[in-house]
Amino acid sequence: MSYRDTRGERQLESTGCTDWQEANKKLRERLAARDQDILEVVRKGEQMLFKDWAEFFMENYSKPPIREQKTHEANGRAVKHLVDAFSSKPLAALTADEIELYLRMRLRQKIRRPTLGGFIELGSVKPPTVHQEFRVLRRMLNVAVRKRLLPANPCWGVEFPVRVKGMFRPHYMPWSEQQKIEFHAPDYLANAVRIIAETRLRVYKELTPMRKDQVDLVNATVWIPDSKTENGIAEVPLTDMVLQAFKDQIQLAGPGPWLFPSSTDPTGHQKTFKSKRPMNPSSQRPVRAA
Repeated sequence: MSYRDTRGERQLESTGCTDWQEANKKLRERLAARDQDILEVVRKGEQMLFKDWAEFFMENYSKPPIREQKTHEANGRAVKHLVDAFSSKPLAALTADEIELYLRMRLRQKIRRPTLGGFIELGSVKPPTVHQEFRVLRRMLNVAVRKRLLPANPCWGVEFPVRVKGMFRPHYMPWSEQQKIEFHAPDYLANAVRIIAETRLRVYKELTPMRKDQVDLVNATVWIPDSKTENGIAEVPLTDMVLQAFKDQIQLAGPGPWLFPSSTDPTGHQKTFKSKRPMNPSSQRPVRAA
């Protein structure tokens, strides 16, 4: 095909097809891209394969410190399936219809678990898992749009095939429920619940790595060195209830520098509040008197 670009220079390109209608469609797309001043964007997107962009994205936009390690690992699991489906496809050739077909295909797939005797098939892949892959793909293509590799994100025209129940729905915890949780929880967890509910601190980003010297008991404030504010630093005022929770936790934490010291590493802080095994009934906390 032959056409003139925005500078008036004649361009000669192969359409990559033998059908006259397909070649004419390719020429119309080139002329439309020229008129919208995105011709160079389309060309660069056609030259880069999806697997190359996925590798670049994982290396430069997924690893810490840009993203948490857990987020990077989740992205890696999602990208593995995406690359299997779109590896040899040019980035600019990805369409909304192809993405929807991929999502429907994934929802019909069975979970395959390796065993000593080979792979066994379990139930179908859950919709939240497929939706996570869709969100990772949407993020990847949004970055490609900003890098001028795509004129638009094809995910904008995708409708997720099924309704995902319970996702992104906030849980509003009433005071009675908070009291019930604190009543049955260990002391350190009761303090954490009260602090999170009143201050909205991020659990594993701001609360668990907190040091005792970040808490100002005199002025009733807590200093956050890595917050979501524009300058990255925040001072959070404390109510009397939260201030008492911080005092109780400082006394409970012992002589170390951490507000929530690790139960396995004497020099580190608590990494998670999740229990990996059921609690032994004989070691449960005694029920408080009402």
